[in-house]
Formats: sequence, structure tokens, C-alpha cells
Amino acid sequence: MRDLPFTLDQLRILKAIIKEGSFKKAADSLYISQPAVSLQIQNLEKQLNIPLFERSSKKATLTEAGNLLLRYGGRILALCEETCRALEDIQNLQGGSLVIGASQTTGTYLMPRLIGLFRQRYPQVNVQLQVHSTRLISWSVANGQIDLAVIGGEVPNELKEILQITSYAEDELALILPISHTFAKVGNIQKEDLYKLRFIALDTQSTIRKVIDKILHQNDIDSSRFKIEMELNSIEAIKNAVQSGLGAAFVSVSAIAKELELGIIHWAKIKNVTIKRMLSIIIHPNRYKSKAAETFSKEILTLFVTPNHH
Repeated sequence: MRDLPFTLDQLRILKAIIKEGSFKKAADSLYISQPAVSLQIQNLEKQLNIPLFERSSKKATLTEAGNLLLRYGGRILALCEETCRALEDIQNLQGGSLVIGASQTTGTYLMPRLIGLFRQRYPQVNVQLQVHSTRLISWSVANGQIDLAVIGGEVPNELKEILQITSYAEDELALILPISHTFAKVGNIQKEDLYKLRFIALDTQSTIRKVIDKILHQNDIDSSRFKIEMELNSIEAIKNAVQSGLGAAFVSVSAIAKELELGIIHWAKIKNVTIKRMLSIIIHPNRYKSKAAETFSKEILTLFVTPNHH
């Protein structure tokens, strides 16, 4: 095999320039001088005999060849990291790292508890939690940046063939009301009563909002008829607004365990309707599965059942 016309260091530098947006910032992030960065890129272009950057642009803009190299370079570097982790694993959980992904609700209310349990058993494993929308998390699993993830939304269609998606646990969605609300005094409320409430909702782009709307629709509840009083961008903000008497909301039961215990929010049951969604575990079946990821799946994920999960 002939000598490769690039080194791993050059690929790392190229990736850093694009990530940071300039040669100078890339140099700072890699703790090397800017002339060293420029020299490596010049050498790389000379070895490949093709320009990688548009010289006319003030910003660091890649040519078509530059973009191609960046794409393959990213995959090469991800594989290098995977190799290092596989080698670390030979020492059997005496170190190593685990990157877990989660969508908003699971990442905020469920995963910290599970990671806490894992850390008690394996304090030497470095655990990272990334919380984003289901879409972003799915792509990170597909690209090998995340080992495994627990999500509540729908995996993008284009990734359904690539990722292994396993049903994990049901997550019930609760209708929450201020303690002082008249409906908080009655047993069950009727479906029709929902249209009389003032709602506080997540903004329309949120995955959870879409999931909730879809599940309500399956239960013959038309959420487009709801009176939306305000839209907020976090579940904590929604809970506080409900607590303050500003309206009603649908949230995951896992998000209100503390409030129910303290009796500061009312969980209203809707007659003959239970609103549940399925949480899923996603992994990339063709990527190396670290011992840490395997242990987390076998020992920790199996312990969990959502509150009021039957």
C-alpha cells in the first residue's frame, strides 16, 4: 500500500478549523501555534495536490475536495476513538468512558437517576450525558458519537434501517392542574372538559408536543381545539406556570414525581383515557459496543420502570 497523503493530526486540524470557524481558533483549541496550523494545511494540500480551502473567502470555507476530506476524516477519527475505547475495554471497566444520549424529558428526569446508580457501581468509568431532541440524538448515535440513547420521540425515517430501536418502557403523560382548580376537586374529568381548560404548552416545534398531540389524537381528542394560553420552552417552566395557577398542561409522569409527593400539583385523570408513549433504546448495531455500554444496558436500564407504570 502506498504512503497515505495525510496524517491523523492533519485530519484533526482540518476538523478543528471547520468546527471553530478559523485557523486561529483552531490553533487555540488544539494548543498549537497558528503558523503550525497553516503549515500543516499547506503540507496537506501539497501532498494531495488539490486546494482544500477557498482562498477568496475571508472565512475558512472548504472547497468540494475539502468537504469530502472533512466527511471521510470525521469517520476516520471516530473510528480511531472507537479503537482506543476497545483497547481500554480490555482492562474491563477499570476506566473507559460511556456517552449516553437522551431526549428532553428522559434526559432531565430519568437518566440522571440511572447514571447515579451506574456511577455508584463503577466510579472509575467516565460518563457523559447529552440531552437534545430525539432527532439530534438519533444522528449522534448513527455517527458513533453516542453509545446508546433513551428517547421518547420518533427516530427520523432515514435512520430507522441503520439503528437498532428497542421498546423500553411506557411513559405515561399526565394532565396537570393547579391545586386550586375546580377540576382538582372532582374524581375523573370527561374528554369534553379538556376544551374548557386554558393550556400551557411547549412550543409547536418540540418533539414532546408532537408526541402528545399524536397520542391525544389516537384517543379522539382534538388538541387543535385546545385554548393555548402560552407556549414555554421547558418542562420546568410549564410546571411552575401550572403551580402558579396559570393553566393546565400535559407532561410526563416522570417529570412530576416530586411535585405529586409534595402535593403542589394535581394530576387529573381523564375518564377512560390513559395517555402513554413508548420510550425506546437506540444503539448502532454495527459499531463497537463498549463494555461500559453493555453493562449499563444489562445492569441499570433493566432496573427502571416509570412511576405508575403497570
